[in-house]
Formats: sequence, C-alpha cells, structure tokens
Amino acid sequence: MRTSVAATLDQPLLAAVRLGRLTLPNRVVMAPLTRARASNEDRTPTELHTAYYAQRASAGLIVTEGTWVSERAVGFLNVPGIHSDAQVAAWRRVTDVVHAVGGRIVQQLWHSGAASHPDHLGGALPAGPSAVNPHEQSFTAEGFKATPTPRAMTPADIADTVAEFRRAAANARRAGFDGVEIHALGSSLFPQFLNPRLNRRTDAYGGDPARRRRLLLEVVDAVAEAWDGQGPGIRLSPYWSAACFAPDPESLADYEALVVALNDHPVTYLHLRGRDLDAPGARPDTEAIARYRRLFDGPCIANLGFDRESGNAAVAHGVADAVAYGTAFVANPDLVERFALGRELAAGDPTTYYAGGAEGYADYPASTTGTTTTRVTEN
Repeated sequence: MRTSVAATLDQPLLAAVRLGRLTLPNRVVMAPLTRARASNEDRTPTELHTAYYAQRASAGLIVTEGTWVSERAVGFLNVPGIHSDAQVAAWRRVTDVVHAVGGRIVQQLWHSGAASHPDHLGGALPAGPSAVNPHEQSFTAEGFKATPTPRAMTPADIADTVAEFRRAAANARRAGFDGVEIHALGSSLFPQFLNPRLNRRTDAYGGDPARRRRLLLEVVDAVAEAWDGQGPGIRLSPYWSAACFAPDPESLADYEALVVALNDHPVTYLHLRGRDLDAPGARPDTEAIARYRRLFDGPCIANLGFDRESGNAAVAHGVADAVAYGTAFVANPDLVERFALGRELAAGDPTTYYAGGAEGYADYPASTTGTTTTRVTEN
C-alpha cells in the first residue's frame, strides 16, 4: 500500500512535546541500548560512539546506553563509564556533535550491584542489598558467567553509592548532556533493593516497601542536586521476567507505590518498559504501561514492542507522551524520517549487537527508497 508524504506527516509521534526543561521536536525516543563498543582499558567512548549517536540525532531524544557511575558499578564487558575525567572528555565529543546536528541527548546512569562478577571488579565480590545470589549472567571477557553470591552492602557502601551517582550526574553535566536518566530496571542495583526476594535487610533500606525504595529516592534527590534541581528521568521495568524478579501482585503493587512516591521528588519523566511480547509481532500491552502512567504526575515514555502504528496510537490515546524504540534504531539511524515518510524499516544483525567495531553499529545507511512500513519490535 502506497502512502502519501502529506498523510504520513500527520502523526502524533511527530508532534513536539516538553519533558521538564527539554522541548523535543518529536516523540520518537531512542531507548538506551548496550552495544559494548568501549573496548579500551579506560572504558571511554570512542569516535565510533560519536558517529553512532550523531547518526541518530533526529530522534526527539536520545538516551545513551547505560554508563557506569564508578569502577565498582561495572557488570558488563566494554560498556563506557562517566566517572573519570577521560570519560567526561570523550563523552563531550559525543554531545558536541549531537548538538551540532540538532539533537538532544541524556545520559543513563547504571550500577549493576549484585548482577556482576569478580572478573569485572579486580577479583572482589559484587555487592548487593543482601548476600543473596540474583542468579543472573554477567558478560565478561570470557563470555557469560554466573553471578556469585554477593556481599551485603554496608551503610557506608550505600552512602558511597549515593555519592557516586551524584558525582556521575555532575560529570554528565560537565560532558554537555541535556540531562540524565537513572537505570532502575532489569536486574540492576535498584530493582535488587526493591525486591524482597533479594533485599532481606532489617535496617533503613529494607524490611518494607517504603524502606526498600529509599535508596532509589535518595539517588534521585542527589542527582537533581547536581543539576540545580533538574530531576532525572527514571527507567523502570515492573514486568521484568527473570527468575528472581518475575512480577506478582505484590511486586506490581510495590511499583505502584514507588511511582506515587516519585511524585514527591524531582523527576523529569518516567520511562516504563512494558510486558514482554507473547510472540514476534504481537501488539504491546498498553494497559501495562497505563497502570503506572495514571499514577505519575509528569510525562511518561513507553517502551517495548511498539512500531509506528502502535506508537502513534499510544500517544493519541494518552497512554504515553512519547515512545522509546530500541531495536528499530539499531538498523534505522533515520527512524524518525522513515516513520514520517512511510518507508520500510531495515532489520539489524543480532550477531553484531554486543561486539565488533563499525560493522552493525555505525554503518547502517539511511533509507532513500520505499513507501511502505513494516512492524518492527524493539527492546
């Protein structure tokens, strides 16, 4: 079916929207994607990162791959950090080029907590809320390895972690980012603290839902201080399906209480990862997003399983203010233009997602032909 250019430009996804202090020219957000290209000793982004993000600058907003807030936050091979001067300088090259070509970019701040391995930590055990193994896999130089039982974080460890996020946020500001997003999804540090299966503490950071969410809320406030009150975005995944994190009525209710609590803290937007799709090509579960969107006073970004049609519908029906696309941005650096012009989406090569150089990373061409769209799912 051929679609006219005039018709395809009239899309909710292509309308401007405001997220806190940021005005986005469209509502197509590039989701954070771990691509493991920082293959150097200092874990600094390279010129490949600069090219990769600049190619995707037509997104209403780019959220970078998760970046480590400290050396002890590391849990995945070849992922860059934002805790050293060298990393700040390298990220500054990225943001300068993205801004020069008209883009907006925020940095996602990441701490893996217990979902790490001694190979990343100079032989030391990872630390988590309690000495309970999350039974995850950590990607190391020798491939995926099972997580060991971590040590429980001490009160001093927790205070240091809050300070590390504050410094990382300040570093992101020095690096020229437009804001930051806190990685609080999957099996990382904050979901570990939120999870009563893994958080068995009896102090101020465990024992009931309010205490289990205390660390995340303290980090939100600390990050906002580093940005003179500009709050971070928060990325949550209430429906994460890994064994220790599988959702149940209690955990979903705890996430509802967390989202309500976020209204009392400086949060620029809520970035929600929905339910996993039942099958390839399945429609995203928008009610899963709407459940939490109704509780949050600020803007909401929906993620997981959206294509052009379902993304436009989510914005039109008020399910979300913007939609984040992951996999679709891998092979379609000009995704916004393809949506606008009704062009077909290219498919990425999964063998290059987490390893390699420019191939499968910064070498996907822009579309020049085609007038039909196909559904592409993303993570």
